Amino acid sequence: MSLLWLRVALVLYGLGLLHALLSLTGRGRFLSRIILPAVGVGAVFHFVSLAEGVAESGHLVPGTVHQSESLLAFLVMVFFLGVYLFYQTTAPGIFIFPLAFLLTLTSAIGQQPPEFSSPLLRSGWILLHIALIFTGYAALFLSFAASLLYLLQERSLKSKQPVGVLARLPALEVIDEIGYRSLLLGFPFMTLGLAAGSVIAGQQFGPGFFLDPKVLLSLLMWAVYMVLVYTRWSAGWRGRRAAFLSTVAFIVAVGAWAANYFSEVHRFTAP
Repeated sequence: MSLLWLRVALVLYGLGLLHALLSLTGRGRFLSRIILPAVGVGAVFHFVSLAEGVAESGHLVPGTVHQSESLLAFLVMVFFLGVYLFYQTTAPGIFIFPLAFLLTLTSAIGQQPPEFSSPLLRSGWILLHIALIFTGYAALFLSFAASLLYLLQERSLKSKQPVGVLARLPALEVIDEIGYRSLLLGFPFMTLGLAAGSVIAGQQFGPGFFLDPKVLLSLLMWAVYMVLVYTRWSAGWRGRRAAFLSTVAFIVAVGAWAANYFSEVHRFTAP
């Protein structure tokens, strides 16, 4: 049943994807009234799918790459809905909807790989580590989406001829604040998640844990994340410079996620 609910969520997220694509050409207005209820209901079905998956597997930790993609897609959508609640704008959905749809699609139709090989799978500390890290990922993705929106809006204002969705983007100050608050919210989660994972894995795998490619890229991602937060908070970096640095952080985060396939510690395939 968990797969059924996930596919229902996928269909509803598909409306979000369609809205994002049509918005790029200025033709998505007819979906504007139904898009938030649709993706909101989709998130509810997605949560039910995750909950039933936990009941079926008997453990709280994602045991496959597809389960991890599903959890990340859900958290990304929750962050988007939170942004709408505070700022009353669906603009980040231009990038969030396609991301959530693709992550959910691969989770819904992909063949299940072997179980995650770590003996710590059932540990509550691992659950805490994954929950914190994935929340940090979701916040970082939202900050990246806000950065892209900022660059688009800045270019639109300079051209003085906004078309399509560019004509309905929020003010630059609002977009910048969304990106900034996403960073401030996500950085503590990312920091605590990495700290929890380092302590647990260091005890389990020894010093060699810190040479794992996943760990190295995760630490690099955290370092870029920290620089981004510091430059925004203390150095006053905003606008274009902050947007480019958010893009760098996003690229490193994608690399850290892809490193799951090469990691000895975070491997999603059986040895």
